[in-house]
Amino acid sequence: MLTSTQELIDSTYEKSLEFSKTNPYPSHSQRVSTLKELKKLILKNDDLLKEALLKDLGKTDYEAYVSEIMFIIKEIDISLKYLKKWMKPRRVKTPLLFLPASSKRAPIPLGLVLIIGPWNYPFNLLAAPLIGSIAAGNTTIIKSSELAPHMSKVVAKIVHELNSPFVQVIEGGVSETTQLLKKKFDHIFFTGSTRVGQIIMEAASKHLTPCTLELGGKSPTIVWGEQDLEIVASRIIWGKLINCGQTCIAPDYIIVQDSLKAKLIEKLKKKITDFYSSTPLESPDYGKIINERNFTRLTAFLNKDEIIFGGETNKEKLKISPTLLESKLDSPIMQSEIFGPILPIITIKELHEIDKIIAHNPDPLTVYLFTRQESLVDYIQQNIKSGSLCVNDTIIQITNSHLPFGGIGNSGTGSYHGTHSFDNFSHFKSVIKRKQMLDLTLRYPPYKNKLKPTLKLLKWFGH
Repeated sequence: MLTSTQELIDSTYEKSLEFSKTNPYPSHSQRVSTLKELKKLILKNDDLLKEALLKDLGKTDYEAYVSEIMFIIKEIDISLKYLKKWMKPRRVKTPLLFLPASSKRAPIPLGLVLIIGPWNYPFNLLAAPLIGSIAAGNTTIIKSSELAPHMSKVVAKIVHELNSPFVQVIEGGVSETTQLLKKKFDHIFFTGSTRVGQIIMEAASKHLTPCTLELGGKSPTIVWGEQDLEIVASRIIWGKLINCGQTCIAPDYIIVQDSLKAKLIEKLKKKITDFYSSTPLESPDYGKIINERNFTRLTAFLNKDEIIFGGETNKEKLKISPTLLESKLDSPIMQSEIFGPILPIITIKELHEIDKIIAHNPDPLTVYLFTRQESLVDYIQQNIKSGSLCVNDTIIQITNSHLPFGGIGNSGTGSYHGTHSFDNFSHFKSVIKRKQMLDLTLRYPPYKNKLKPTLKLLKWFGH
């Protein structure tokens, strides 16, 4: 009988490691069977998942289903549809010099994978990479966030019901994560803050373990030029206030052209009221801050800049109303990712100011741009580094499974979703196969007088 968390972690790890070694190349049918059973259990526990999301984050059934459960079902369906294709070796060109021969990239499982999930989308951002890991044929240990305790219990229930040697779960907090990170994995996938991402990477480096880090950053929203500000405001407020602003790709702040500022602010105010009523703290569609620590961190920003709209708080319910601030580049709220329902607005007169403002912080996870000027779209795409660019909308870039999702620099490394998840959790083995004929003697010693003809041959046939 296990008597300690350490023994549980050791036992789980050893069991998973042994299974990954004895089953290094799971068949297509094994992977499909696991994914189908996982889907079945998610649908079976649908009500428990929604209840956990309500308790942990105040999410309505609608938001819980659309932003978490439905997203995962879609990821499973895409994997089931295309897995056979993904598993096939991918042919690449072979230089004429090596003919007759063929070359390919053959995807193989990495082995034993650790996935550490966050608290803000505690189901989506844990299950999505798990689907990719299963599809790629890995054995996986998942660690859910202790800051979303109700979801952590439901995830553990689903994994136990799955009863698959391909997936194990560990619950707990920092101590359990630290113990797991002392183990050697073939890949670590982490979603969370840049600060913790650095800790993950440092621990992984001791075993030379590659990492996928999905982090965060200050994602700017640029509004420039005449356009339909009614639609602009709707899309900004929707993207900002999903999950009460606790979204890694939420619009972090607005950069607006001075001639549009007054009208945009009025539209933003109207949309907040339209969506969440004049008393948003009482709205059933408006969530809460995850814990008191984050509530305190966020409310500290409210007395630093001019409040244009909102600013009401309820500590007992961990709620902060949607708030618009008049801010400057040196404002405290502009020094780090907000991760809450507070939206600073910075005004500019000239386009060149955009570069300086965005460069004030590390490369963002995403950039949102609202404009009708294609030249500006091209400029931002080519000159502003970011994990992604979304033009004339917010958030939707993460919902397209055909696009890779990931950051750059401090906002993350690696990407996933759809086929990109399969690729992320696979090693592509280079394979070249030649026939035993047409053997050129130029490559064999002795090499006297062979350099010039060899270089000439490579020039014409080596690509």
